[in-house]
Amino acid sequence: MSQHYNVLFLCTGNSARSILAEGILNKKGRGVFTAFSAGSHPSGVVRPEALKQLDSAGLPTAGLRSKSWDEFSAADAPRMNFVFTVCDNAANEVCPYWPGQPMTAHWGIPDPAAVKGTPEEIERAFRDAFSILDRRINLFLSLPLATLDSLAIKKEIDSIGKQ
Repeated sequence: MSQHYNVLFLCTGNSARSILAEGILNKKGRGVFTAFSAGSHPSGVVRPEALKQLDSAGLPTAGLRSKSWDEFSAADAPRMNFVFTVCDNAANEVCPYWPGQPMTAHWGIPDPAAVKGTPEEIERAFRDAFSILDRRINLFLSLPLATLDSLAIKKEIDSIGKQ
């Protein structure tokens, strides 16, 4: 595999989880990874709680926007090396499918944007989603991608989604 990797995080609305993952990986993986996010049915708006969570972690939020995965299927779009779905199968949420040759894995995360409750409960849901994604991205960044074959990489990224 190449020395630079493009990663696409997909979910349905592209308003919270995939945005969080994009922000985390673009900071922590800078120079080796470029992260993008998209949704199969984008909401068109990034949740302010997601931006607040990224900001409170010292991660940049400029340029983050809710967008359709169609942007990444165009001929001039960056070629993806990895595609991770972050929707929650346990909530019967339909995860988008990405065609083509990138390495794919499902990293299901409960949707903090779906939480109803007090402001504190909603904030906790966003903080929990951020923490899970941060832990999984740290594990992903620790993989020796240049020395693993495709099957070993696939096995490792699948196991990260279970953690």
